[in-house]
Amino acid sequence: MVRFEPQPVTDQQHHGDAAFPLVLVAEGAVSPQDLRAQSAALMEQLAIHGAILFRGCGVTDAQGFDDFVAGFGLPNFPYKESLSNAVRYNRTPRVFTANEAPRNVEIFLHHEMAQTPYFPSHLFFFCEQAAASGGATPLCRSDALLKQLEDQLPDFVRRCRERGARYSLTMPAEADATSGQGRSWRQTLNVDTKDAAEARLATLEYDWQWLPDDAIRTTTPALSLIRHAPSGNEVFFNQLIAAFCGWQDQRNEGTRSVTYGDGQAFDDADVQAAVKIAYELVFDLPWESGDVALIDNYQVMHGRRPFSGQRSVLASLCRA
Repeated sequence: MVRFEPQPVTDQQHHGDAAFPLVLVAEGAVSPQDLRAQSAALMEQLAIHGAILFRGCGVTDAQGFDDFVAGFGLPNFPYKESLSNAVRYNRTPRVFTANEAPRNVEIFLHHEMAQTPYFPSHLFFFCEQAAASGGATPLCRSDALLKQLEDQLPDFVRRCRERGARYSLTMPAEADATSGQGRSWRQTLNVDTKDAAEARLATLEYDWQWLPDDAIRTTTPALSLIRHAPSGNEVFFNQLIAAFCGWQDQRNEGTRSVTYGDGQAFDDADVQAAVKIAYELVFDLPWESGDVALIDNYQVMHGRRPFSGQRSVLASLCRA
């Protein structure tokens, strides 16, 4: 059975006694059988560390990545069935491209799909091709972030606890790959007609408004900004930073895309201070081709740095 050895990396963090992320280097090519035999122990380590970077596992393509993910035995969270607003394309039934936003666009820190009622518990990423420069995946421990926010912005945290947040998004009739929020309402809601879209939105308890160009403006019910992760840690679990800083395109303006759950606007100074604190806690995952990362979506925020050259990072989502 192929085993993994921990290895330090530059700028690796420690939260308590836990390295962040944990970096494990395989002794050789890893099979699904190897992973099945060790998955329970690896998942225990993930709960402690929040993220694991696997190196030297022999994963070279989408199908090999699919096999790697399957070795953990976690149920698939199909992208087609998600409410994510990012444009992505499936490469296998459980593997798809990461956000197709242009290479010069920063994707800001977020918990995957935390702006929706349904979100995955675990994320896998595979670096099929590392960028010529840039393109790191920033990671931030949300439990550590919440502690910092409680120390530095206690009134802001109190309001977040009490009110939650509502997210508003204008979705186009057809996919717009030039935007990080460009998935069409047909794809996002997995429907073909306006009537079916309205029925789905009503079930989700969303508000909506049709716009003249067949786009639709939707608003979620109030969703929690702070949650307890299955590990027991309390975390700053949301898409506030990503929405406020990054939901910018011809249809959306970030500062208008998220409000408190009662409809009141966030104070710009609060959010900007929270963004600064979050990015001071970031570890930039330094991708090498063939790397696989496993992230606990409850405990760790992620994003994407701008890059140059060709970069291909694939993703797979799971639910516990």
